[in-house]
Amino acid sequence: MSVSVGHLGRVGNARCGPASVGPVFRAVALVPSPPLLVPELTGRGSGADSLIRESGLLRDAALAVAAELGSVADRWIAVGSAEKTTRISSRASGSFAGFGVDVPVRLSPAASERDEALPLAALIAGWLRGEVAPRAVVDVVLVGANASLLQCRDLGASLRSEMDAEPSNWGLLVVGDGATTLTAKAPGSFDQRAVSVQKRIDDALAFADVEALASLDRDVCAELGVRGWAAWQALAGLVGDDRISAKTLYRGAPFGVGYFVGSWEPQP
Repeated sequence: MSVSVGHLGRVGNARCGPASVGPVFRAVALVPSPPLLVPELTGRGSGADSLIRESGLLRDAALAVAAELGSVADRWIAVGSAEKTTRISSRASGSFAGFGVDVPVRLSPAASERDEALPLAALIAGWLRGEVAPRAVVDVVLVGANASLLQCRDLGASLRSEMDAEPSNWGLLVVGDGATTLTAKAPGSFDQRAVSVQKRIDDALAFADVEALASLDRDVCAELGVRGWAAWQALAGLVGDDRISAKTLYRGAPFGVGYFVGSWEPQP
């Protein structure tokens, strides 16, 4: 595992088009979705100390980047991946009970609609919100596994238009996991292609390289257990040609799964 803090990414080309009125799209937070981010789910018993230590490093990074997002934006859109494309209202609430412990989460302070089957990406978004930005309001958009590159990019562009149309402080929380095939003990066992693909993903996220994200091969990603590709390609569509500075808080594979935590900030 390797961990780096405070990495400054590249700055891309400026977005063309009319200037926005007032503050709109402020920042992107990039996090993975292991349930072990939640302390109550780390468990006890043999090997627990190592599990707690490794998950603690990842959790600290995820909480820090979410806190940064909460400091500049009170309206969030969380983008993740699922079997089909769907949107979950900020009125929803749920629980990690399906993962072993009933840890409740809400997508906004006024959330009242209980969803016992709230997807993992939404649970992670709600948990982070509750921990570091309890006043924030989060809508969740899940990109379907069958979405094409064009559909992912169009979805991202549509979300950006939604942000630009309303003069609120908007933030984007992108929830995505990398390869599950990085070691022999990984959930998907070892695939020798995974190391180079994961490096490409990590570098693209670390340097805000939207072209590299847009060019990810979804078939190869599926074979390697990369579930975040659709969310990252939607991110590429949302950011477009904006000038972006990027920061890395964590990159590694403590459980044989590629995890990245970082932030992107649009520049004038």
